[in-house]
Amino acid sequence: MNFDAKVPSGPLIEKWTKHKFDLDLVNPANKRKFSVIVVGSGLAGASAAASLGELGYHVDCFCFQDSARRAHSIAAQGGINAAKNYPNDGDSVWRLFYDTVKGGDFRSREANVHRLAEVSVDIIDQCVAQGIPFAREYGGGLANRSFGGAQVSRTFYARGQTGQQLQLGAYQALARQIGAGTVGMHTKTEMLDLVVEDGRARGIVTRDLTSGAMTSWSADAVVLATGGYSNVFFLSTNAKGCNATAIWRAHRRGALFANPCYTQIHPTCIPQHGDYQSKLTLMSESLRNDGRIWVPKTAGDSRSPGRIPEGERDYYLERRYPAFGNLVPRDIASRAAKAVCDQGLGVGHGGRGVYLDFAEVLARLGKASVEAKYGNLFEMYERITGENPYQVPMRIYPAPHYTMGGLWVDYDLMSSVPGLFVIGEANFSDHGANRLGASALMQGLADGYFVLPYTIGNYLAPHMGEEPLSTDHAAFREVESQVRERLSKLLSIDGKRTVDSLHRALGRVCEDYCGMSRERQGLEGAIGQIQALREEYWQNVRVPGAAQDLNQSLEKAGRVADYFELAELMCRDALDREESCGTHFREEYRTDEGEAKRNDEDYTHVSAWEWTGADSEPRRHKEALEFENVPPTQRSYK
Repeated sequence: MNFDAKVPSGPLIEKWTKHKFDLDLVNPANKRKFSVIVVGSGLAGASAAASLGELGYHVDCFCFQDSARRAHSIAAQGGINAAKNYPNDGDSVWRLFYDTVKGGDFRSREANVHRLAEVSVDIIDQCVAQGIPFAREYGGGLANRSFGGAQVSRTFYARGQTGQQLQLGAYQALARQIGAGTVGMHTKTEMLDLVVEDGRARGIVTRDLTSGAMTSWSADAVVLATGGYSNVFFLSTNAKGCNATAIWRAHRRGALFANPCYTQIHPTCIPQHGDYQSKLTLMSESLRNDGRIWVPKTAGDSRSPGRIPEGERDYYLERRYPAFGNLVPRDIASRAAKAVCDQGLGVGHGGRGVYLDFAEVLARLGKASVEAKYGNLFEMYERITGENPYQVPMRIYPAPHYTMGGLWVDYDLMSSVPGLFVIGEANFSDHGANRLGASALMQGLADGYFVLPYTIGNYLAPHMGEEPLSTDHAAFREVESQVRERLSKLLSIDGKRTVDSLHRALGRVCEDYCGMSRERQGLEGAIGQIQALREEYWQNVRVPGAAQDLNQSLEKAGRVADYFELAELMCRDALDREESCGTHFREEYRTDEGEAKRNDEDYTHVSAWEWTGADSEPRRHKEALEFENVPPTQRSYK
């Protein structure tokens, strides 16, 4: 088991600089002799493929969308963090590092987090050079706003479309390399398995989503940049196509899966309206800069919000956390919203909502100022709900959003399978038990533009002169056969339940027992329920159509089959971790004030799980976490 984190020695602020010098290099002429597969074309995948292509490697990039521009990164709204300190309000690389470690509840690797903070300043320069239309101040400088978990303004933004604009910038860089011939772009193509031979990742097996044709691809290294797994909950803010198949197939081939129970529930989402919904909609955390969150003080108050006087409103985040107010981290804001709704103070459909009110900022700054910052978000909210947030408060409620867990990687972003690199949300490395807002885009671009292009060469250099494994090799043929057998089995069951009905049932179990709060009895019951649902799935699911054809039902069926196994691992991980930290809130472990109560003595480690078979319990490995620079303390945002 390759389980060495490879964290460089020496002072924290020198680790990355020293490590870059110590890495083995591949000279420009030799880079052309290596091939790299990049799976995913979001911010992490597109930036990595573009950077590797620019360096001279031959790259094949794969995405299941009809265009690399349609990766789910475009859905990120509020902004991207960087320690530029343009507002001169006390920010620094060290403060971004500190806020990230603290925000993750001291469950992340210090060295990775500091490197992320270091390269954040370069990301903004890169994006400005690409023409990203960041918001600017009157004098022309780039504007910043605040996000949860910080008391400085470090978030760069393009209204509420930051992810889309950054994705277009990365896509321009990628398209340049496609035109230059260094990157081959394969759209409407889904990775269905990883090929491992002699302990190394040697390629992938894909399915053409239009024709159904299966193809093997060989390379000297494989990079997974396929995002997170929040769609295990069925209802989430993720696009319906987002899935965990690439990382789960890699896990079954030997890649350790780290901290799967760390799933983030975003506090600022449009509440569910009914059982007919297939997904939920995110409203940017940036809205918490100016919107004030409140509920009526009296349960069952059915008056319209404008008729409820100030004295009868509970601005509960401002009351409980006066230092940070509405900008507390996401895990804290989400649990607080659930708590007031559980007390019967919620508003809207089923009492599962709280108000996000802009009346104060509209009166203070005027509609034009608010529209300049949030106009497209307000328009989106009105289109979905039929309510005008300039006139009445938004209603919001937490929803599954981002996943901090993912495949385990070392400091070089390589998994426990040599030659398999994992970047962006698909890995576990930077956010600990809770991601701070506006840090996802930062990590994706940091990994793709500024980390992987250095570290992948260190792996490839010793393999100079080796021939890539032929796709005629028995290792490829065996994986192809297994993939075909799996697809054939799904098509042959011919049961009575749809994929969606079983996925929805799985999502309810995950939300009820492994969502915003967890407890032992519920998790033990959830594992049994998931196992029963998985058994029913393989006996009673109905998947129409054929494998050698356009078949979206088959695509979905394979992804949901993986979710059953992943959901069970999530619950096992949550059951094993007998503490509350970040998004993992065990009801049995809370302070007298109801906050998360960590157990640093027993759980200051990464839980990295090894696949041992579909019908056997996974094996847990521990990576000890050391905090030499930010000693763990009880998180307080009061």
